Amino acid sequence: MHLEYFHLIDRIADLNVSERTITVEAQVPQQNTIFEGHFPGYPLMPGVLLIEAMAQTSGWLLIAILKFGRMPFLASVKEAKMRGFVTPGETLKIDASVVHEGSGFAITSAKISVGGELRCNATLTFRHIPFPNADLRGHMEVMAKRIGFPQQAITND
Repeated sequence: MHLEYFHLIDRIADLNVSERTITVEAQVPQQNTIFEGHFPGYPLMPGVLLIEAMAQTSGWLLIAILKFGRMPFLASVKEAKMRGFVTPGETLKIDASVVHEGSGFAITSAKISVGGELRCNATLTFRHIPFPNADLRGHMEVMAKRIGFPQQAITND
């Protein structure tokens, strides 16, 4: 996990396009400047970053379903619930599944757990569009390789 670059996913553990599910893992860093202010003496992963991690997980699932032909952008967050704290050094298991898609939008259900204990969950809505430029697509292809995205799912549509 590279908080300073908003790269919140370390690796894809499981991706099942036919079942429209994904599981990723992310290791919260032991040290990061974000923890200096959140909170001094009691460092916690900010809830907004937990939501972002669920959104990135869902985004990779949608990219796979859309055969790397479209880019999902977070449009709304519903029913986000913080159920427990996430602290430095913990390993996050993030699961997401598609619950609805159509007309250029998709809705996912996502959750984060640590050691089998649910820490947060949310329903997320995405708008997906063709990649707006080659630079963004190229960047996403590099990131895909870094996190273990199945290379056969990257097509040149």
